[in-house]
Amino acid sequence: MLKTIFSLPADVYKNRRLVFKLAKNDFKTKYAGSYLGIIWAFIQPIVTILVYWFVFSVGFKPTMDNVGVPFVLYLVAGIVPWFFFQDALVGGTNALLEYNYLVKKVVFNISVLPVVKVISALFVHGFFVMFTIILYMFYGHYPDLYYLQILYYSLCVFLLVLGLCYATCAVVIFFRDLTQIINIGLQVGVWLTPIMWVAENALQDHPLLQKVLQINPMYYVVSGYRDSFIMKHWFWERPLWTLYFWVFTILCFLGGNWVFKRLRVHFADVL
Repeated sequence: MLKTIFSLPADVYKNRRLVFKLAKNDFKTKYAGSYLGIIWAFIQPIVTILVYWFVFSVGFKPTMDNVGVPFVLYLVAGIVPWFFFQDALVGGTNALLEYNYLVKKVVFNISVLPVVKVISALFVHGFFVMFTIILYMFYGHYPDLYYLQILYYSLCVFLLVLGLCYATCAVVIFFRDLTQIINIGLQVGVWLTPIMWVAENALQDHPLLQKVLQINPMYYVVSGYRDSFIMKHWFWERPLWTLYFWVFTILCFLGGNWVFKRLRVHFADVL
């Protein structure tokens, strides 16, 4: 069983050049035919940030005690990793459906397709990380050693969402409603994760609820990005939370690989 599960990472490494080539092509062709092309990949997230910033800075001002930065900086540090998670999960879930012509080819190794979608989303994420750094510099917050943790937390999201995508892209072939369920889950998740609100202030009278919400692994990642940009904490200063995240992610990755392998033999027949 373990040999079957770990064969997926081996397949991805073996075909790494093909993966990056497909990822670049996927990124370029996603908006092919539109006048602005790949610019649309950046416009929608930026507009979303502006809307949230206006609503929560003008219409409804959250309590920013113990944060020490303008709300827009707090918002961007949390929403950038969420954009990556959301884009990668939606794209990865539909990877086999979108590339169904490759799935039907016996000689093609379809295990690389979810990785292609996640890497394609990573290109956009890299842009928004640079955007965030420049925005922080505009407000007088310049890069330091803590910024190196962004690479670590990006890896956290990458492996977490990849494990989920291996399971969801396999299941969605047989249960197409899963796409809608995931979209609803993301709509709920963005509010249950402290992106537009400060958990330490909003939940200071509800410590049990905060512990429950921390079960969400993206809570760990979002807090980590803010630790890097704002709070200046290292990830090893939260040893139990870090351990929980990696146990969850590894189990999720192994489980996703197992589901993918079990259902793989039926993909071509259903598609």
